[in-house]
Amino acid sequence: MANRTASPTFSALLQRFFVEHLIQHRSVSPRTISSYRDTFRLFLSYMEQSVGKAPATLKLTDLDAKRILAFLDHLERDRHNGARSRNVRLAALRSFLKYAAHHDLSALHVIEKTLAVPTKRFDRPILGFLSRDEVQAILDAPDASTWVGQRDRALFATLYNTGARVSEIINVSVGNAILDGSPCVHLAGKGRKDRSVPLWRSTAKTLRSWRRLLDDRADSAPLFPNRGGARMTRSNVTQRLALAVESGVDIAVIALWLGHENPATTHIYVEADLSMKERALKRLQSPKTKTPRYRPPDRMMEFLQSL
Repeated sequence: MANRTASPTFSALLQRFFVEHLIQHRSVSPRTISSYRDTFRLFLSYMEQSVGKAPATLKLTDLDAKRILAFLDHLERDRHNGARSRNVRLAALRSFLKYAAHHDLSALHVIEKTLAVPTKRFDRPILGFLSRDEVQAILDAPDASTWVGQRDRALFATLYNTGARVSEIINVSVGNAILDGSPCVHLAGKGRKDRSVPLWRSTAKTLRSWRRLLDDRADSAPLFPNRGGARMTRSNVTQRLALAVESGVDIAVIALWLGHENPATTHIYVEADLSMKERALKRLQSPKTKTPRYRPPDRMMEFLQSL
């Protein structure tokens, strides 16, 4: 007679963790799914190279504290990940192990030791602030006689008024800006934490002037589109803010607005555009080149690829 109390395999647990626990029960965001998926793709590849086991043949007990620590060290040493990225990967592994602990009691002794692996501490920078003159310099920098300049003025004014992240502001649609009555803008925050932020009279006035230039676009259209009408990207906003440097604004001011810890990070964004495009073009194959279809080497990797 078959043993009905047999513990589920690692492969089955991992698939149920993603499909049932994360997607169906917790309804986590697509970004979280992608982050967890990438963590396990990296981890499974590492385990195959270091232990010599294909992902589908791994057991839950293979995820012991020693191997988890070795994987985290590999991320820092070989992939040059920082402490934050290391901790993100550890958080994903912990989340899975906490789920697995409820479904495979036979591996509980291993899971408990692995869950004790600590996150890595790192120094958090002291946040600075902008003076009124520095803020005004950024707001006045765009050329108000051009379409792009008026968009940038409206964009910067809304960023300053709301304190929104760049990722939040580029996802604001026309219908999210309420400019009649009590003006406000609706923001979709990180972790699906939506909020409404009141607008100052000056910001509302700037947005009214800007919206008249959008030619009655649908409420679902981006409030701050690029020249092609699509939503701006983070790099678009970075480039527009970087132009303020030419107007006499210090690069450290731009770094603060972008949320960068170090002005050097801003320099990377400012200068990377053309070099990134050049490298991308060199990687492109000739149109006549036949690109082989990617086939995951293992059914577990194929499952993760499908998420």
